[in-house]
Amino acid sequence: MSQLIEIKINESSRVPKYKQIVDSIVNDIAKGKLKIGEKIPSINELSESCYLSRDTVEKAYKQLKEQKVIISVKGKGYYTSKTDLISKIQIFFMINKLSSYKMMIYNSFVNSVGINGHVTLSIYHCEESLFARTLERNLGAFDYYVIMPHFKTDELNHISTTDVVKDMIEKIPKDKLIILDNNKLDIKGNYGAVYQDFQDDIYDALKKGLEKLKNYDKLVLVYPSKSVYPYPLRIIHGFRKFCSKYNFDFEILDQVYDDMDLESKDAYVIIEENDLVNLVRQVRKKNLTLGKDIGIISYNDTPLKDLLGINVVSTHFKAMGETAAHMVLTNKKEKVKNVFEYIERNSI
Repeated sequence: MSQLIEIKINESSRVPKYKQIVDSIVNDIAKGKLKIGEKIPSINELSESCYLSRDTVEKAYKQLKEQKVIISVKGKGYYTSKTDLISKIQIFFMINKLSSYKMMIYNSFVNSVGINGHVTLSIYHCEESLFARTLERNLGAFDYYVIMPHFKTDELNHISTTDVVKDMIEKIPKDKLIILDNNKLDIKGNYGAVYQDFQDDIYDALKKGLEKLKNYDKLVLVYPSKSVYPYPLRIIHGFRKFCSKYNFDFEILDQVYDDMDLESKDAYVIIEENDLVNLVRQVRKKNLTLGKDIGIISYNDTPLKDLLGINVVSTHFKAMGETAAHMVLTNKKEKVKNVFEYIERNSI
């Protein structure tokens, strides 16, 4: 027996009747009149009881199914599939890896959205195919899609997007799309974005430390070129641009090797934390003075780097999450370059 539900249709309203059906069922669920798993009238039953065309009811049920509000069971009918979350903004949040930096952004976003939304986290590990399959399964089920696009080639090089990725993202209505961190996608339309400019950010940040860096003879960027989760090559481009502009001798290494041939008056720009730990350990082992003999600037700030007194160049992760949440809550579509900082401590 179908659950009796009250569908309120305002004949004089400019709101399409199918949308009024959707809103009425959603409101019944939000108010607890309909519980999860309860059967609702069939398309024919609702059409007859409300004096509506079958096409109108069918269109309403199609939208409710796409939003995962109801499900259809073959031979049995339609049932509600979720209740307590229906009154909140539903947000699908896709990140490329599970790192402390990404989680800072995610936690800041969730805290800023607060009780107004429910956020579903998905991690696709920089894999094009996993990203495409996951997004395909969830298209139409959420009010917003917040996507952090970073992918890798078969050679473990970083790539911002692929044809497959771009085609999938284009399926998302632009008013429901927010791109985070990396905006090199060539996606048209009025969507939201909070992004880093990886080349100019590191260039501008190193400029802020220029006077201290002039005390060093050589700059060394430790860029992990074959990382499982690769970094944008634009970081290298910005580093080279800085060194060229200010006439620094420079070198780019894949990693901090064990028993490095450390030369006094070398300054290192280090991306990965394990390389940072390895270098600091070797500096101490060889009785060199950090910030005098050897300089270090680390990429992306953490509480540990603050504790160790390590200079950093870093995007403001908390601000990125907060700005994206503000776009969701206010339904604003802006392209915002996120704050990128040079933080002076004791390692240069």
